[in-house]
Parts: sequence; structure tokens; C-alpha cells
Amino acid sequence: MSELRPPRYLKPMNRIVKGLQKIGIPTGPAMVLTVTGRRTGRLRSTPMTPFTYRGDLYTVAGYPGADWAANARAAGVGTLTRGRRSQRVRIIELDAEDARPVLREFPARVPVGVGFAKRSGLVREGTPDEFEALAGQLAVFRFDPVT
Repeated sequence: MSELRPPRYLKPMNRIVKGLQKIGIPTGPAMVLTVTGRRTGRLRSTPMTPFTYRGDLYTVAGYPGADWAANARAAGVGTLTRGRRSQRVRIIELDAEDARPVLREFPARVPVGVGFAKRSGLVREGTPDEFEALAGQLAVFRFDPVT
């Protein structure tokens, strides 16, 4: 599982999504998370598809070892942007046990993420059981508003 890599189209697609968001055009449910890079200290922005579960906002890394997840983990705070709206958030990584119910909900809430996971080889069918089994392998974060 640790040898999984993002698909080749991901970086160009992320650039397009970030560009559209930057000029104020929302791109479906996608948002852009901006955090301080853990090595460079420069701002790093990554599109993602957060979803609401039991009143909280969560996101799931698309593959194990994602750089953006390491940056988010190190930063602890960031900005979520959709179109022209931005919100500062605290970034809390869930442990494997707390991630299980969130991962079970993921296929119902983020169908585009299921397709990504299938193409990446993370799951075969995209069932809640398959996603729950990824607890401890995929980073799962909760975003809490900074007040």
C-alpha cells in the first residue's frame, strides 16, 4: 500500500482547480486547503473535497503518504477556500479508531473520492467496509473553525 502514487493527471488537475478557485469560481464541492509547508515555510494549497458528518467537517487523504497531509499535520491550522469564501480552520488528525466511522461514511458523501480510490488501487468496489479497513493507513482530518 505504501507504494501507491497519485495518478499523473492529479497535479495538472489540481492546478486548474486552484486557478478557478483563485478567481472566485467554485468547482463543485471542492475546496482548497492552504497551510504553511513543513519544510519550506511557504504557503501550500491543495484542492480537496471535505464533507460534513455528524455536524463536523472532515477530509480524507487520497492515498497514503500524501504530502499535503504531512503539511496539514505539521501546520495544525490553515485556510479552507471555496470560490471567494475563506475560513480559518484548526486541523485535527483522527486516530485510526476515530477515523473508522468517518471512512465508512466517505463513499456516500464523496462519490468522486470513491472513483479516485478505485483508480489508485486503494479499494476494489468502494464499499464502506473497504474504506473503514483503510483506518490507520489514510490520514483523516477534522476541520474546526478558528474563532
